[in-house]
Parts: sequence; structure tokens; C-alpha cells
Amino acid sequence: MKRWLANPLQMGSVIPSSPALCRRVAAQIRRNHDQIVLELGAGTGVISKALLESGIPPERLFVVEIVPDMAVHLRKALPGVQVIEGDARELPALLPAQWHGRVGSIVCGIPLVLLPLPAQKRFIDAMEAVAPGTGFLHYSYCATSPLPARKHGLTGKREAWTPLNFPPASVWRYQPQKG
Repeated sequence: MKRWLANPLQMGSVIPSSPALCRRVAAQIRRNHDQIVLELGAGTGVISKALLESGIPPERLFVVEIVPDMAVHLRKALPGVQVIEGDARELPALLPAQWHGRVGSIVCGIPLVLLPLPAQKRFIDAMEAVAPGTGFLHYSYCATSPLPARKHGLTGKREAWTPLNFPPASVWRYQPQKG
């Protein structure tokens, strides 16, 4: 709650995601054996733990967290996971170059819906720079798409919904429009 009060735009909810939402996010991951999964805005690490429980090896999970105290927590709570402390808008500089283009899935927990279009675009462009054509998963508490997909040159599809989360949440898949 203290972190949310200090900067509400960095957190989508003051309550960690439910196990039901975490499982739904993890079920949507696409990854080949030589690819990594990238999570932006890992927070307390509950989604990260679900990703690990789904079979992603710790060394193939990279999480980005902007809040220094949360990054310290994640390093302790997620042994073997690559925790990157920094701003996800700077993803091309944060993610080691050897992994650029080798990202199977990106999970975005940053509350993009709260940001103006140019700020949303910076995050989307950063993800596209390290994972061209891959798109990303985004979980949100909106009843409809949290992003104006077409304005960003994306297609959006709700892959999952869980009423067993507070507040109820959806998992959206956004991908670059073809053609």
C-alpha cells in the first residue's frame, strides 16, 4: 500500500495477483527451449513464481523491476532468475544483447492503461526492439482492452479472464498487425 501511495502509476493493484490469474498468465506463455521469457514489472514476484512452476527454468526467466527495494526482494525470492533493476522503457539497453531476438514471450504487468498514448508507445517500442514480431501478454483489470491496439499498430485478443482475482482480471495478447 505504501508503494502504491507513493507512485500509483507504477502499480496496477495494491493486492498481489491471485493464484488463478497467475496460472492463466503462465498458461499463455510461448517459448522454444532456447528462448527466454521476459516479465516487466514483476512486483512481488507472484507471476514469476507461477512461470517457474509452469516449467520455465530459472535461468530462462528475466524479470525487470524499476523499484530498487522490490528488485532486492525478487533476487531473494527467485533464486536463479535474472532480476534486472531498471526502467522497462530502456529494455534494449537493460537486456543483454545476446538475448535480443531470443524472447519467446513477454509478460507485461505494468499498468499501461494508466499512461498516455506516447508513454504506452515507449513501452511497446522497447518490447518490440528486443522481441521483434513477438508481441506481449498484458494482464489488466479492465473489462475491455486496456490498450487502443490499432492506434499502436497491434491486434489484441483477450486470452483469459478470471473473476477469482481482486479485482477481476483479463490476460490480453497483443501482436504487431500484419501487412
